[in-house]
Amino acid sequence: MDIQQSWRVRLSFKNATIVLTIFNVITALFLLQGFLSSASYSNNRLLSNQFNSVQLRYIKESEEIRLARQPWALIKRVKEIEQEAYAEPEVVQQKDTKQTAAVDLSKRLKDLRSINDAASLKALEEWRKRKMERARLREREKNGTGTSQA
Repeated sequence: MDIQQSWRVRLSFKNATIVLTIFNVITALFLLQGFLSSASYSNNRLLSNQFNSVQLRYIKESEEIRLARQPWALIKRVKEIEQEAYAEPEVVQQKDTKQTAAVDLSKRLKDLRSINDAASLKALEEWRKRKMERARLREREKNGTGTSQA
């Protein structure tokens, strides 16, 4: 029993908290040291990678020579031909579709007008008939009521 109690004293919550805190502090120091050493390493590496003026001039000259050797006129003409090839069918197709759509729309409107004209004439004739019938009924009522009151 003495052995179990001695372990309990050693592994109390207070002792466990202290051990865990020390472990966290040590881990944080190692991480900080690694971060600072990698930052200084990258700075040294950047300084060593800088070119001197001779190397920069050599790089610029080689880039100018490479650009001068490219056939710019040929590249430009190929791009123009590609644009012409893609642009022409689209324009013709758009004109055709627009023109057919316009013709179709005009036909529909003409048909709609003729249907509407016939329907509206028929409706107008029916309205006139109803109006005339109502007017006749009113006249009859006036004549019928006027004679009965007198």
